[in-house]
Amino acid sequence: MDPLDPLETLESLESASFDPTLPGTGGPPAPRWWGRPVAETRWQAELARLLIDPVYRGEGIPRSDGAPVVCVPGFLAGDESLRIMRGWLRRMGYDPRESGIQFNVDCSDRALDRLEARVDRVYSQTGRRVALVGHSRGGHFAKALAHRHPDRIACAVSLGAGLDRPFDISVPTKAAVASFRTVYAATIDRVARNGCFTDTCRCRYAQDYSGTFPAEVPLTSIWSRGDGVVRWEVCRVPYAESVEVSGSHVGLAFNRKAYRALGAALAASRPRARPASAPSAAHLPVAPAPG
Repeated sequence: MDPLDPLETLESLESASFDPTLPGTGGPPAPRWWGRPVAETRWQAELARLLIDPVYRGEGIPRSDGAPVVCVPGFLAGDESLRIMRGWLRRMGYDPRESGIQFNVDCSDRALDRLEARVDRVYSQTGRRVALVGHSRGGHFAKALAHRHPDRIACAVSLGAGLDRPFDISVPTKAAVASFRTVYAATIDRVARNGCFTDTCRCRYAQDYSGTFPAEVPLTSIWSRGDGVVRWEVCRVPYAESVEVSGSHVGLAFNRKAYRALGAALAASRPRARPASAPSAAHLPVAPAPG
């Protein structure tokens, strides 16, 4: 590709992908969309509005009994981007945990394996199924991990994530994706070997993301028509509870209406303690002999 040819550059961006899908499952490419990058700057106003809203104080939000929740950040972001959300969840009685992601740009397969290990530790430490809350790309990870371990996931909540078509994103976002794919293609062999960072990736993550979502795991998709990064239409899928709010894509991490919907979704799932092992015969009480 000639980097100076604008037509070839746009065609390259059109095929840029970061999270993989199985070959033939993505459908026809969506028309080119430049998004609303200027409108995304309103996330600061959305944060300010949240801090003075009754929902931030917990009014009308059901309290938890310490249920564990792992919060997963979006593309180009890290755990710090969800610090306010974790603090709010803690005040609502949950046990919020970081994902361990500092900069969400790594290979989806490797990132999900690390997230899986972290969730497994939380599951073992607490003895409870774990709720997953994912913003943007973090929602893709939440969906994939729920498919991989439905017995360990209490529920999944997605904030502004394309749940069937992860690449219906703005051209500027595709440009960022393409730049990281170029870097990885030059430094590791996963791109050439497994097709990583393309929509025909052959890794295990592709199987989990594209697989049928488990009916036993409640999935809630919170989205906005004002999203300037992800096409809002791809956030609506028949197997998820769909909740529309107003606001920007970045601002979903600080959106007062999204917080109220998140509180309702977590409360509705009622994360359960995992079933205790049945006592062995040696530990069963012995009835006294008659006499």
